[in-house]
Order: sequence, then C-alpha cells, then structure tokens
Amino acid sequence: MTYANRRTVLAGLAGAALGATALDALTAAPAHAAADLYSSNTDLYTELAGKEGTLFARRYKRHEMTDVSDGQRFPFNRTTIMALHGGGIEGGTSELCLAIAGYHPATLAATPADGPAHDYWMFEGIASADNGDLHVTSTNNDDRVALSMAAGSLNVLSLHGCRKEQAGTPAGKPEAVVVGGLDTAFKTCLHEEFQAAGFQTVDGSTVPALAGENPENICNRTLLRKGAQLEMTTELRQSLFDEGHFTRLDRPTHTNERFTAFVAAARKAIARLEARADQAIL
Repeated sequence: MTYANRRTVLAGLAGAALGATALDALTAAPAHAAADLYSSNTDLYTELAGKEGTLFARRYKRHEMTDVSDGQRFPFNRTTIMALHGGGIEGGTSELCLAIAGYHPATLAATPADGPAHDYWMFEGIASADNGDLHVTSTNNDDRVALSMAAGSLNVLSLHGCRKEQAGTPAGKPEAVVVGGLDTAFKTCLHEEFQAAGFQTVDGSTVPALAGENPENICNRTLLRKGAQLEMTTELRQSLFDEGHFTRLDRPTHTNERFTAFVAAARKAIARLEARADQAIL
C-alpha cells in the first residue's frame, strides 16, 4: 500500500467512525492522533521502502569510547538525546536535539563549551507535505539503532511537540514544556532548570496523554528503565526561532536567544543528573 493510499484508507475509516468534526481535530494534531498510519517504525520503513532521503530521514551519532589503560577510568556516555518526530513532523525538535546533544543545528559543529557532547538519534519527516503522517508513537518505536542506543544509556531525554490544549496551559500562557518520564530525579532537574531560565513547565503526571510513563516508551527503555520526555507546545517551539522562520529549512540557521537559553537549561539539568552518585563509574 502506498503512502497516499494508506492515508486515504485510514482517513476514510476515521471519518466514518468519528464524523467530520472529530476527524478535523485529529488531522490538526497529527503528533497525537488516535491512530498512526504506521504501527511501528519497521512498518513505516517497509511500506516506504526506497523513500528514505525523500520522505523521511534518520540521523544519529554515537561517540567513540576507548579505555586501554590498566588503572585509569575514562568517562562513558550516560545520556542520549532523541527526537522521534523531527523535521516537519514536530517542528523544532530536530534542532533542539542536536543543540542539547552539543552540536550546532545547521553546521553540526561541536559546541559543548559547557560540558560533554551526548549521543543522539532522530527520525525526521522531510516530505514536501503531510509529514505528520510519518508519526509513530513513542511506545511503538522499534528502530533497532534507537532501541540499542536507549538500552545502552543510563538516561534518555526524548523531545516532542504538542499543542497548548493538550498541555493544559493557563489562558494567555501558551508557551510551556510538559516534563514527563519515569525518572523522578531527572524530571526535578529539568523543572528547576527550565523555571530558573524563565520557561513555564507542566508536571507530566497531571497530563496523562503526555506523561511519558509507559515503560515501553523509548525514553524509559534505558539501562535504568527510566528516562525523561519533554512535550513542548507549538508556541514555545516557535518562540525559540526568529519570527517568520519556523519552516523546516529555515530553523537550523534562525535560532534565537530563547533557543540558546532553553538548550542551556536542558544541558544543565543533564549535567546535574550525571553528577549524582548513581551515575558514576563503579
């Protein structure tokens, strides 16, 4: 079944069951639709075979680690940053993934002046339209590289986009980040650092649909079986880029001071987490 045909079939089924009004609501929020077009990443890769580089892309970086000494201990990667719905699916998450990992989102130059570089993995929609149809929910992500990177990390920070209505933000304050996941310590660090930087945070446990507490969510499929997830409202993500430049091709070169502040807060939270005794090399 082709990309367009699958969209048509599923849209028709949804329309018959839900009616036009409900269908419009779903198509307006593809990141959290009632049913993804693809049941898993494997399903998507199979159905869209030959379309990588045209409709979607995958990018990742694992850092080389070597220890050939007898007595000296060397640092190891503790944290992986992920953007499961990057590119044109949930705008801004690719750029944030790269920057929080320690790389310039346009040049990919290493920029970790304030700490180490982190591993990262991202899936991006790069189609000319309908990128939201490429969304695969976090609990169904079975990309083998993504799973292996999560399973080999103590921590995962997974980045997502949501709507203000989903986040339940107060009237007149649509810019917010919902902090979720199963790692309580990580979430505390993220709340405190984002708030200190002037960003509004929402406790993910109060928003079940965005809580990220399912053990099968890839953010929790770490060595410690827990991680963290950020669901950022559209208004927040837009505010991190120059006005009028929130397109997929413009974003990497049009980040602003708020983007820098958000990235710095996330990296500070990671640094605090990694400084804990339970994160040390034994």
